[in-house]
Amino acid sequence: MDRLKEIREDKDLSQKDIAKILNVSQVAYSYYEIGKRQIPIDLLKKLAKYYNVSIDYLLYLTDERKPYPKSKIN
Repeated sequence: MDRLKEIREDKDLSQKDIAKILNVSQVAYSYYEIGKRQIPIDLLKKLAKYYNVSIDYLLYLTDERKPYPKSKIN
């Protein structure tokens, strides 16, 4: 997932920084970035909230960074 790396580097963060936020090892996070391991949905949600983007943006389903309006259902 090149977009994970791109957005992380845009914020001047290291893999270790993001791994800490996600509560995973740096190695596990690096596997998500290079596509060696699929990132769990709960971690995708966390990243989308952290970066203030949509999950679709992280998954290359759109080039629009802006997140969708929040759901009224939790």
